[in-house]
Amino acid sequence: MKRLYDFAIVGGGIVGLSTGMALTKRFPGKKIIVIEKESALAEHQTGHNSGVIHSGIYYKPGSFKAKFARAGSESMVRFCEEHAIEHEICGKVIVATKPEELPLLENLYKRGLENGLAIEKIGPDRLKEIEPHVAGLQAIRVPAAGIVNYKQVCQMYGRIITLGGGEISLGERVLAIRKNASNVEIETRQGVVQTKFVINCAGLHSDRVARMDNVADDLKIVPFRGEYYEIRPERRHLVKHLIYPVPNPNFPFLGVHYTRMIGGHVEAGPNAVLAFKREGYRKRDFSLRDLGEVLMYPGFWKLSSRYWREGLEEMQRSVSKAAFVKSLQQLIPEIHERDLVAAPAGVRAQALKADGSLVDDFHLIPGDRSIHVCNAPSPAATASIEIGEHIARAIGLAG
Repeated sequence: MKRLYDFAIVGGGIVGLSTGMALTKRFPGKKIIVIEKESALAEHQTGHNSGVIHSGIYYKPGSFKAKFARAGSESMVRFCEEHAIEHEICGKVIVATKPEELPLLENLYKRGLENGLAIEKIGPDRLKEIEPHVAGLQAIRVPAAGIVNYKQVCQMYGRIITLGGGEISLGERVLAIRKNASNVEIETRQGVVQTKFVINCAGLHSDRVARMDNVADDLKIVPFRGEYYEIRPERRHLVKHLIYPVPNPNFPFLGVHYTRMIGGHVEAGPNAVLAFKREGYRKRDFSLRDLGEVLMYPGFWKLSSRYWREGLEEMQRSVSKAAFVKSLQQLIPEIHERDLVAAPAGVRAQALKADGSLVDDFHLIPGDRSIHVCNAPSPAATASIEIGEHIARAIGLAG
């Protein structure tokens, strides 16, 4: 039996599902399929993130991240309200704890204003009113930040796709992509899917899927594991909302921070260390292929030579709970090792160029009857509705 579709999406994470939802709405009557290799949706990056609805303060003005995060946070809140998905706009503070961080905080404040955010610069007294246990010299209050369970969001995206006539195929791994004059053929372990257009939203494997389509040879996905601790219930009162440090502007990670999750528990983290497997959520997880590809890639060694000090600090936080806690104590001095228990880790798919530079923005590459989402780390979950609609518009303009 032939499996013929107008649009095929590879990847059942939040970006793939939001794209499927957008295509279902924009092209009613067209046949759409989402192909996911796991037995459930949102099993990887989406299902292992911290659940934050980001405001867009961190991102370069004019970038996709800045535009899509700001609009996406509003879209996400509306979506959650419309579909009765539990969420909370709890706000965030970004805290400078050292004098040398004050200029960086000021730059971040200016960036937030340039991105059109309603934010407030506050001193120690006002900070204590918001977060009584936080020690800081100055902070930025971001009222629009919030929390949600993105797996629940994904389930609703999937439901909208199927109600709109689309299909979701679970447990189907893509092996190859071939093209002829009339169709794109996607070979999977279950057979062949024929489609007019393919959208690659494969996350941790997006570069490999792109190369099946002869696209993105100069990029490599490098997996960074982010490790978390959970604060014991009797110490959760130390964290009221979301508490972040001032990030290193040269690095795409936000630093270890505190997140009060939907459900009331509080997580601390993540760090960012090289994972030895693309889906390596445990320290002992290892793939010779995955690690070998990273170590053979010239861009990795150029990146390592540039950021070896930061890399060593991240590794120290991975192997030493005391070092992890020391970073957390800069924000909340009262936190101690005994207050924390290990929590599940996540893995971030970060695109790296051959020159050793990290791809900072969302990166979508057009191909022949295809679009490849080759870099969509945080804030992609927040911005997922905007990303999906952007892809659907691009296909509409091309078609």
